Amino acid sequence: MALSPSDVKDLDDTPFEEGFNLKTIWGALFVGFVMLPGAIYLGLVTGQSMAGGAEWVTVILFIEIAKRSFVRLRTQEIIILYWIAGGLVMMGGKLGTGADLFGGPFGGLVWDQYLVQSPQATGIAQHIPSWVAPPTGSPAYDARSFLHPDWARPILVLVGVMVLTRINALSLGYVMFRVTSDVERLPFPMAPVQAGGATALAETSGKQEGWRWSAFSVGAMIGAIWGLIYVAVPTLSGLFLTETVQIFPIPFVDVTDSLRSSLPAAILGVGTDLAHVFIGFVLPFWIVAGSFAGSMLVNLFVNPALYRGGVLHTWSPGMTAIPTQISNAFDFWLSFGIGTSLVIALVGIVLAGRAILKQKDGDRGSGVGGRGRDIPAGRGDIPVATAVLIWGMSTVGFVVLVRYLAPGFPWWITAAFGFLWTPFSSYIGARMTGLTGSPYGSSIPFLREASFYLSGYQGAAVWFAPIPMFDHGGYANTFRQMELTRTRFGSLVKMVAVTLGVMLACSFLFWSFIWRLGPIPSSAYPYVQKFWPFHATIQTMWIRSTLPGEGGMELLRQIIRWDVIGIGFAFGGAMYLALSFLGAPTLIFYGFVGGLGTWPHFVIPQFVGAMLGRFAFAKRFGSERWGAYAPILLAGYSCGMGLVGMASIAVALIAKAVSEVIY
Repeated sequence: MALSPSDVKDLDDTPFEEGFNLKTIWGALFVGFVMLPGAIYLGLVTGQSMAGGAEWVTVILFIEIAKRSFVRLRTQEIIILYWIAGGLVMMGGKLGTGADLFGGPFGGLVWDQYLVQSPQATGIAQHIPSWVAPPTGSPAYDARSFLHPDWARPILVLVGVMVLTRINALSLGYVMFRVTSDVERLPFPMAPVQAGGATALAETSGKQEGWRWSAFSVGAMIGAIWGLIYVAVPTLSGLFLTETVQIFPIPFVDVTDSLRSSLPAAILGVGTDLAHVFIGFVLPFWIVAGSFAGSMLVNLFVNPALYRGGVLHTWSPGMTAIPTQISNAFDFWLSFGIGTSLVIALVGIVLAGRAILKQKDGDRGSGVGGRGRDIPAGRGDIPVATAVLIWGMSTVGFVVLVRYLAPGFPWWITAAFGFLWTPFSSYIGARMTGLTGSPYGSSIPFLREASFYLSGYQGAAVWFAPIPMFDHGGYANTFRQMELTRTRFGSLVKMVAVTLGVMLACSFLFWSFIWRLGPIPSSAYPYVQKFWPFHATIQTMWIRSTLPGEGGMELLRQIIRWDVIGIGFAFGGAMYLALSFLGAPTLIFYGFVGGLGTWPHFVIPQFVGAMLGRFAFAKRFGSERWGAYAPILLAGYSCGMGLVGMASIAVALIAKAVSEVIY
């Protein structure tokens, strides 16, 4: 449900209200202590996030409690609750690793401890500084506990970076909003849709909302049933049996090894998580179709041809999907992917430039745009100069921190990223979101890695340092949604502060407890057991490139080949021009190029979902109605899987905790 132009106009006379209060604090605590452990466990087992499901569960639960308590949840409270739930569950990850981590920042420290002790880090672990993770042989690893003194510095750095990042994002995001919304008066076409969707969650008594709950319930039931098979059986069987039982292999069925004679160096398999089918329902059809075509073409036809031509020379018979992917990437596809990514970046920047010039020409023709508009009273604004000052101080904090953590790295590079690249990319992102509803990619591939490599720096510390390369343009859309829902801007600041505090506490608590129960990765967590070695191989390759005496420079020169980058750039450019000339959807290009580096394991079920959605469900329900159903089905599925995951992890944690107490 979107807000119509008349609705937006009517809101101009509605006073702004506070959206953050005791109700939203209870919402943050609910997500932190109830949803978060399920999100962590689901990510470790399946690699999937609970984003989408967590927001729905939280909002629906609080709406139902409010109804039974004869309390009304206002629109402002609903949207803050929605953002709290999504932010808490999604917050995580580790820059530069590619590892999928959910459940807060302490998941990054669990990744770091694995990396330091992994076979891939042999010979370089001693170069990884102690502020990243305790050195190898530390008693902290034997106890698997963050309470050991050796974890003091990593945790202190982690908390400092999290605080600086939030300050940097809020302040610059606010500046981008003031520039693009108040001065340039961009329409932000998706903001009314998103604001209206969040507002509609409170309208449970209206007849027009019946289909939402029906669609959500169908998705939730499918997710719960599949979760019992996919998550609950492996989790609970490990408690009562000597071996873990998996009805379906997690996260995929791999047949790569069986193709070694007929299709050497090919990769083939099928993902077993139904979430990919639901994702295929939601993603634009031509992106999925292009991704499927690119992935299948590369893995079933191009790779065998390159192997027979001697280009893919590292692959050997007997390799499964992960080692095959690593060897093929090192031999050819990493360099080729840099070339195609450069085309995507160039296209994004050109499209952004055209859109900006077109908008400015329209503004000049209509006599608007330059003088801006009056700031609504009560919105909670602060002077732009104050926001710029806060952003500048936080960026200086990053420069100083990186200088302290990686003293040999040129400080001016960090400053250039913080003071030049971050506002540039943030403005492009905010501008394109304001014009089209979604940002075009303006990032330059491997810019971070290239700066480290070309700087002459020697050491490992910079690969873990918090280099301030951000795109805060999305916050402009967030502030616009707050304006449409008449929510005071101070509510967002309070929400971010409380969410950060709850996240740090709950992430520390639950990651500590889960890590204490057993090593991560291990057979209890099939997804990370398969994929973390792959990500560790890629990360250690980059680290070796700046270590003296490790041969990393020579290895990188063999892997990053300018001739192959040129081939990739020429191929991507020619394909984009050809599709543009033929009038084909541009999304095919983005999907195809993205599919070149994507495994068939996950593309195949997404393609199945896209085909079912386009040729079965869209015809059955109508394209417009199916387009509204699909995201809610995915949210319901995530909710069902998440609830089963939370129940399973609750039983597992209780059982293992009791067994530790007894024995």
